[in-house]
Amino acid sequence: MQKRKIAQSVKKGDKTFFRYINEKRKVKQGLVRLKTKEGRYVEEDKSLADCLNEYFCSVFAEEKEGKGPQLGENTKETFTYQFTEEEVLQQLSKVKTNKSMGPDGIHPKLLKELSDVIAKPLTDLFNQSLLTGVVPEDWKLANVVPIYKKGSREESGNYRPVSLTSVVGKLMETMLKERIVEHLKTHRLQDQKQHGFTSGRSCQTNLIDFFDWVTKIIDTGGAVDIAYLDFSKAFDTVPHRRLINKLQSLSLDSNIVDWIRQWLSDRQQRVVVNGVYSAQGLVTSGVPQGSVLGPILFNIFISDIAEGINGKVCLFADDTKICNRVDVPGGISQMTNDLGKLKKWSELWQLSFNVDKCKIMHLGRKNPRAEYRIFDTVLTSTSEERDLGVIISEDLRVSSQCNRAAGNASRMLGCVGRGISSRKREVLMPLYRALVRPHLEYCVQYWRPYLQKDIDILERVQRRATKMVYGLKEKSYQERLNDLNMYSLEKRRDRGDMIETFKYVKGIHKVEEGSIFKRKQNSKTRET
Repeated sequence: MQKRKIAQSVKKGDKTFFRYINEKRKVKQGLVRLKTKEGRYVEEDKSLADCLNEYFCSVFAEEKEGKGPQLGENTKETFTYQFTEEEVLQQLSKVKTNKSMGPDGIHPKLLKELSDVIAKPLTDLFNQSLLTGVVPEDWKLANVVPIYKKGSREESGNYRPVSLTSVVGKLMETMLKERIVEHLKTHRLQDQKQHGFTSGRSCQTNLIDFFDWVTKIIDTGGAVDIAYLDFSKAFDTVPHRRLINKLQSLSLDSNIVDWIRQWLSDRQQRVVVNGVYSAQGLVTSGVPQGSVLGPILFNIFISDIAEGINGKVCLFADDTKICNRVDVPGGISQMTNDLGKLKKWSELWQLSFNVDKCKIMHLGRKNPRAEYRIFDTVLTSTSEERDLGVIISEDLRVSSQCNRAAGNASRMLGCVGRGISSRKREVLMPLYRALVRPHLEYCVQYWRPYLQKDIDILERVQRRATKMVYGLKEKSYQERLNDLNMYSLEKRRDRGDMIETFKYVKGIHKVEEGSIFKRKQNSKTRET
C-alpha cells in the first residue's frame, strides 16, 4: 500500500519517491560543506548559509549612474486598475496548499481555508498598496533555497538561488502580471522571438521555429552559422533603473510602474540551510527567481535585443541563439555585424555575456567556417551543443540525442527497479510514465528519430519497462502493450505530431503566422 501511494504521489510532482530511495540508500541530503572565497571549508549550517548568501550577493551588478538610455512611449493609452474582491477570491481558490510559506510565516493552506473571511481585507490591502506605491517589507524579503546545478558540491557557484517569498505578496504579483500580459497583447508589444514564460510557446516551439529556418537552407545546399550566446547571471544582474525605463516606455499605468519600482528597491534576502538562516543581504540588481513577476519583467527587459538584427534570432528567457546564411555574398559580414549589434546592446543595457561559454556551430558542406569575435574574444567552434536540453549536431542528425535520452531513461528505470521491490502494474506503470518516459519524449516532435537504430534504442527502454511487470515477462512486446493499455513510443510520436500540427494550424501555438505552415490558396473558381 505504501509503495502504491509513493507511485501515485509522483504524478502530482511530489518528491516522496526520491526521499524514499535516498532513505533506502542512506544518502545524506543537503549541503555537507562549502569552500569559502578564502579557501577555508565550513560545515556548520549557519556558516554554510552565510557563505552561500555572501556569494549570491556578490553576483549582483552595480548599475552605472544616471537613468540610462531614454526610450519613447510605444502606446498612447494607459489603463487604470483596481482589484475586486471576486478577483482576489478567485486567486485564493488557486493557492497550492503544498507549497512552502514565505518569510512572513503565513501558510498557503491557512489562506485558502480562510479565503471567504480574508478576501475583503486583502482586496483593500492590495488596492491601497497599488495606489500609494507602498510595498510591505515582508514582501521584499526572500528566503533563498540553494539548488544544486552541477559540478563540485563544495563550490558556492554551483548552486542556483531560488527565492521563497510571501504567498500573500505573490497573490498581488499574479494579478499584476495578468494585467501586464493583457496590456502587452492588446497593444501587440509581445516579443515574437521570445518562447520562454510565454503562453502558447515552449522549448519545443523554440527549436521547431529556429531549425525549420535552418534546415530549409541546408536542404537546398546552403551553409549556416549558429551563435549560441550565454549571458552571465542574467536574472540576477538586470539593472533596475533601466528595467523601469522599459516599463515606462510601454505606457503601463504609472501606479503599476511605481509599485514595481518599490517592489524591486531595498530588497533583502537570506539563505536557508536546514532551517538555519544566514544574515540578511541587500539585493541591488536582478529580478527574483521564484517570484511571479520576475519572468515577465525579464522578458520585457530583453525584448528589444533583436532589434536591427538581420539574421534569425530565437530566445527562451536568456538563452539566445542567432544564425545567418554564410555561403552567399555578404553572409559572413552580416553575421559579424549582428554579433556587433548584440555586443552594443549588452553594453548599453548592462547585461553581460559570458564570452567563454558563447559558441559557434558551422552547418553545411560549403561552410567557410569563419571566425567570429565578441569583446575581442574568438568564439569557440563546436560540433555539438546542448540547446534547451536537446543535443544539436552540426550534421543535424539526432543519434546523439537519442542515445542521451535512452541513457537517461534507462538509468531512471534502473533506479525505479532497484528502489521499488513491487512488480505490480499499479506501482510500476505510474512511476514509468512520470519518471522514465518523459526522458524519451521531451521535445521529441522536434528531434523525432528516422533511422531504425535510433527508433530501436528508444523503444528498447519501454520494452524493458513492460517486461518488469509481474506476469508479463513471457509475453511478446505487443501483447504486453495491449495488456497494459499502452502504445509503442513510435505510435505515440505519430499522435504527438498530429497534435502539434493541429496546434500550429489553429494558432494555439503563438508563433508568427506562416513561419511553420503556410495556407494553400485555392486558385480554382466555381464555374457557372
